[in-house]
Amino acid sequence: MKFVDEAFIDIAAGDGGNGCVSFRHEKYKEFGGPNGGDGGRGGHVFAVADSNLNTLVDFRYSRRHEAKRGEHGMGSDMFGAAGDDITLKVPVGTIISDAETGEVLYELLTEGEVITIAKGGDGGFGNMRFKSAINRAPRQKTPGWPGEKKSLKLELKVLADVGLLGMPNAGKSTLISATSNARPRIADYPFTTLHPNLGVVRVGPEQSFVVADLPGLIEGASEGAGLGHLFLRHLQRTRLLLHVVDMAPFDDAVDPVAQAKAIVGELKKYDAALYDKPRWLVLNKLDMVPGDERAALVKDFVKRLRFKGPVFEISALTREGCEHLVQAVYQQVKAQQVAEQEPVEIDPRFVPLPPDPA
Repeated sequence: MKFVDEAFIDIAAGDGGNGCVSFRHEKYKEFGGPNGGDGGRGGHVFAVADSNLNTLVDFRYSRRHEAKRGEHGMGSDMFGAAGDDITLKVPVGTIISDAETGEVLYELLTEGEVITIAKGGDGGFGNMRFKSAINRAPRQKTPGWPGEKKSLKLELKVLADVGLLGMPNAGKSTLISATSNARPRIADYPFTTLHPNLGVVRVGPEQSFVVADLPGLIEGASEGAGLGHLFLRHLQRTRLLLHVVDMAPFDDAVDPVAQAKAIVGELKKYDAALYDKPRWLVLNKLDMVPGDERAALVKDFVKRLRFKGPVFEISALTREGCEHLVQAVYQQVKAQQVAEQEPVEIDPRFVPLPPDPA
């Protein structure tokens, strides 16, 4: 399935039905009185978050969505039926904003969350509404109110606990395939990954986290170079970033330190909050480095990069060091989840008393 993480749509809720002017006509009742009913309301437009979807591709080819209008009121005190509502299914993590102003209107972050994005118009009043002691035969009615119409932008930010970033061919896809249930395409040329891949990493019983593999970044990505600038937004909801570095590039003229600095610079240009997220260094492809040279190479790299955070030495291909990395990542993600939870207030009536010193 083609991955689409941005789409523009037009939605229109249904108009309300018109009210009716009618009078009761029965045998032997010359003045039966008004009995025109109200019109029905127009259909609403809802959006629901569906975890079975992971792309906005359906909205790329179907841009206009209209709900049905309400039926008109009728005689014999009959009100018009309400118009049928429509529900748009979107992936979890979808942001809905105004296409013209850019104002964010809604965010759907939990499975099954339902929001109303356009309300149908109310039905008009029939003449029975205007009956009074001094107006026995009203001929007034009102038209139905129009439904809301909006032009919207849908933007998908994948929900992952951990995001992998790095240059093309740094080994991110190999790492996610070695540690999770994801099976991304892997090849020996740059930009093999064309869209984000999500994988669930199982650490133990009821212990897991979600990791996202994004297309590789290159220098200038924040200004639109390469593919990574299209997907940098997906890193904004992660709790931890793993900066994967190729320690054994094919070209000897390539300096891994310069590449790593370029990636960090792109993060800072794109979003300061993204730059400030916890970021760990993952030195990959160390199986290609002779054992007696590995320690010196790693030490020199960290020193030149001036990196102060955690550093992990792995080989995603042979899975060397991956288990230690996975365990450390899970503990970090778990700690952040606990810190984000609101403290539960305990009723003072049920607080256990301290032990009696006597």
